[in-house]
Amino acid sequence: MNPILNLFDLTGRRALITGSSTGIGFALARGLGGAGAQVVLNGRDQTRLDEALSQLRAEGITAQAARFDATSPEQVTEAVARIEADSGPIDILVNNAGMQRRAPLETFSHEQWRTLMQTNVDSVFLVGQAVARFMIGRGAGKIINVCSVQSELGRPNIAAYTATKGAVKMLTKGMAIDWGPHGIQVNGLGPGYIKTELTDALVNDEAFSAWLIGRTPSRRWGDVEDLAGAAVFLASDASRFVNGHVLYVDGGVTATL
Repeated sequence: MNPILNLFDLTGRRALITGSSTGIGFALARGLGGAGAQVVLNGRDQTRLDEALSQLRAEGITAQAARFDATSPEQVTEAVARIEADSGPIDILVNNAGMQRRAPLETFSHEQWRTLMQTNVDSVFLVGQAVARFMIGRGAGKIINVCSVQSELGRPNIAAYTATKGAVKMLTKGMAIDWGPHGIQVNGLGPGYIKTELTDALVNDEAFSAWLIGRTPSRRWGDVEDLAGAAVFLASDASRFVNGHVLYVDGGVTATL
């Protein structure tokens, strides 16, 4: 193997990916597993987790599942400690759990705001902190926080979501500053408009898709597979001097007006 390619090899490393039973999280788990990592899937729906686990194992990926709520301090602390004790060190953490809620800001309820903040921001803080405490003791670790093009750009009716993803971007930088001296690299992965079950309505909206494709320099929607290579890079030794950065995988959306 070309020595430079060795830098991307994740063999022998364990990766926990939150919110990974479907969609982007599952694609990231598959990508890291394909690069050699042992992956730990996470979600709240055991049936979906079991289905995802079976699919990865059928592809030859070493995988297990950890069912817990990434917004619950108690569940996060217990689950991370259990994985570390029973399975081994978490070398890579991908904070992917997230959700979207669309509504004009003037009608957005406080309860919707709290739910969005807990899911998109609190989970990154809670799981990141729980895993980092173990990484600090080992003097090494990789944390990838899933941001969004909405960490930089706004759209009508998603002001609250934009606020959460802007917060994740800045939390990523703060984590890198505090934990970098302990040998940990913390970076963000910023997907653009990606085809998933959560974006089906937008994909099938001919007017929106035409607008988006025309605005995107690569002239297409993204696929979940487009994110895997960037995730492997950020999880591997190839990015050992990359810290506090957000890597946008968006076909150029953030580059143009």
